[in-house]
Amino acid sequence: MTSDAALRRVSDDAAARTGQIRWTVSRGEERERFRWVRSYLWAAGAADGSCALAAGLIALEARFAGWPSRPREYLLFTVLMPAFWVVSVALARGYDARFVGIGPDEFRKVLNVGASLTAGVAIISFVTKSDIARGYIVIALPCATALDLLARYGLRKGLHRRRRGGACMRRVIAVGHAARVADLIGELRREKYHGLSIVGACLTQGNMLAEIAGIPVVGGMDSVSAAVAEFDADTVAVVADRDLTKMRLRELAWELEATETDLYVAPALLDVAGPRTTIRPVAGLPLLHVDHPEFSGSRWVIKGVFDKLAAIAALMISAPLLVVIAFVVALRDGKPVLFRQARVGKDGRAFTLYKFRTMVVDAEQRKAQLADYDEGAGALFKIRNDPRVTLTGRWLRRYSLDELPQLFNVLKGDMSLVGPRPPLQDEVARYTDYVRRRLAVKPGITGLWQISGRSDLTWEEAVRLDLRYVENWSLILDMQILWKSCPAVFHGSGAY
Repeated sequence: MTSDAALRRVSDDAAARTGQIRWTVSRGEERERFRWVRSYLWAAGAADGSCALAAGLIALEARFAGWPSRPREYLLFTVLMPAFWVVSVALARGYDARFVGIGPDEFRKVLNVGASLTAGVAIISFVTKSDIARGYIVIALPCATALDLLARYGLRKGLHRRRRGGACMRRVIAVGHAARVADLIGELRREKYHGLSIVGACLTQGNMLAEIAGIPVVGGMDSVSAAVAEFDADTVAVVADRDLTKMRLRELAWELEATETDLYVAPALLDVAGPRTTIRPVAGLPLLHVDHPEFSGSRWVIKGVFDKLAAIAALMISAPLLVVIAFVVALRDGKPVLFRQARVGKDGRAFTLYKFRTMVVDAEQRKAQLADYDEGAGALFKIRNDPRVTLTGRWLRRYSLDELPQLFNVLKGDMSLVGPRPPLQDEVARYTDYVRRRLAVKPGITGLWQISGRSDLTWEEAVRLDLRYVENWSLILDMQILWKSCPAVFHGSGAY
């Protein structure tokens, strides 16, 4: 039988199975399910237009302040600017529902619109030799871009708050091997801001389980369409599995096409995303190309320069606070004020880490006595109510103020502002080859572990986050982590 004939037969079988399913979701209910998406996009459009109008008014006032009357053509342009801006964002696909709530694409498209319009107006003005008030354009378009980015960020944070409460979620059926499905369930539960809630599972290897990680198991691959109908799902997520053939995956796509159910396919290589991955069609196959991570070169030079300049600025700003903390520690807990400890840095090189002392002087000697109370796992040692921590130390730890002296480690080049948690030497001695990957980059004062729960994380979660950073680091990611570290430290959750 030829491949075309086989495809036709599979297509007919899939269509037949789809036709046999009685969908329980009416069109009205389906529209209701995605009403929050439309509301979000309408709000984004209204925010875009409002920001453009505000930017136009700011530019009008700044450029023509002191004039008896504002030029009529610039008044007209200011009035029309919201519509012009919204249309430009729409043409750049800035209202694509796929980018709602996650990823940098939503912000990147706004940036591209601002840059393109500014460049376009400049080129047109030069070619036509138009007498355009450059001050108005230079203020209006960049200001619209900046205001719009802030507005979009506010909308996204609001959406994330609603998702933490269980609203605005997509209902997902997970398909694949039991272990991989369990990993996916755990990941999406930890990070609800992605907006995916798994409500059912279909396993590719047998169906002996009634549930997995608290999620009911419906059946195997042949039960996916029925599971979508039963659980009122709008998305199917397929994790990589050797038993899932490309023909069966194509057949599943055809089945879901009839109900406009979204299909996500997760590659076998997890925790690698962003600029390192690209889809390249080869011989009709969508191949995932994965670039090697960069651990040297110009990008690392830029990261090092940024770290040192930021550390100098932070030390200058926090100098009075450092003096006050040192005085309080010395007054209440005695000397030494600083705690020095050997840690392991990039490529296994040892260095001395500096912190304000938060424990009693003989804390290391008492560690063996508290071994039975260890709440950590793997190589970590941690106790939620550690009796060795002083009263001053508890306050310093809650807001991570004890880590301010690590800025000197950044200046010395031992650490980075952002990176994996700096491990102890006895921890590294118990590392497997897999975990030693954390040592490929400099440890950081903050990192993904800091903004994801700090000491509340399990050993496995901490390793997973550190490795995710190692595999996907970039200066933009560092900026995002630094930005998110501020509220994490302010709330003080997971710090002990």
